[in-house]
Amino acid sequence: MKIFETIKEELIKEASAITSVAEALSPSEVELAFKLLRDCRGKVVVTGIGKAGIIARKISATLASTGTTSIFLHAAEGIHGDLGMLSRQDLVLAVSNSGNTPEMLAIIPFIKFIGIPLISITGNADSQLAKASDAVLCTKIDAALEPLGMVPTASTTVALALGDALAIALLKDKNFSLNDFARFHPGGAIGKRLLLRVQDLMHSGDTMPKVCRDTMMMDAILEMTTKKLGCTIVEDHKGKMLGIITDGDLRRQLQEKGDDLLKHCAEECMTADPKHSKAEELAVSALALMEQYSITMLPVVNAEGEASGILHMHDLIRAGVV
Repeated sequence: MKIFETIKEELIKEASAITSVAEALSPSEVELAFKLLRDCRGKVVVTGIGKAGIIARKISATLASTGTTSIFLHAAEGIHGDLGMLSRQDLVLAVSNSGNTPEMLAIIPFIKFIGIPLISITGNADSQLAKASDAVLCTKIDAALEPLGMVPTASTTVALALGDALAIALLKDKNFSLNDFARFHPGGAIGKRLLLRVQDLMHSGDTMPKVCRDTMMMDAILEMTTKKLGCTIVEDHKGKMLGIITDGDLRRQLQEKGDDLLKHCAEECMTADPKHSKAEELAVSALALMEQYSITMLPVVNAEGEASGILHMHDLIRAGVV
């Protein structure tokens, strides 16, 4: 067996399954499902069992992290008391490829009894679950796309992708922003990337290397060495930033001027009008600017054009933004 070819073939199969379902979806059923989700005044309860239950849990997590209140209900636990988490303001989104799983069917009477909407994501539009649903999102795929014609791989991938698509549609409808997303992800790498601002990481005050435009290069190099950032801001006599001198600039100037380098002033050796950031910008935006222009340090400038700090790539790495 050729491992690479097997894995590549499986990826292509699952991708083709998503494409085929996307093309076969009923526009009217999609619109109805979206309207029901959008108009839900309670929580979206996503339910499933087995592999479909794992997918349902992920869909619920995605909804919750993108502004739609959602919880996961294990279908088997539902019939043993967990149906008590449902209220009359809620909506149930059921995930089941067959649509005839006994545990899933067992909770339908209670859903109907309290009168809340039921949306199904199922590969069987003729199933009992589909017939009981207010909106049916059919994810039927060719059985040949799954190992042995029955191992849930492509079918679960399709259900997950459809759940993600619903979450994104709701996100866009609510004008859910990056800042909204950040509030739901205060911890871990995502939180650091979305919550940290340039001002949280930059070197400012006495730790920021800076020299005046007419400072001789001997003193500019001393400033760079003392502050240990490998650069220095160059400003005019009123404090407005004119440019930056980096280690790279020094090497280039040495090649051009040789031993005469120390006879020159900072303004003659600096890179004028360098790329810069604002203190209130997200650190991840500063990172993107650094990566775009292949630079490792970024002056931070205020509204008056004065340098208020320097952000170094090492600061981003230490903070976990990179």
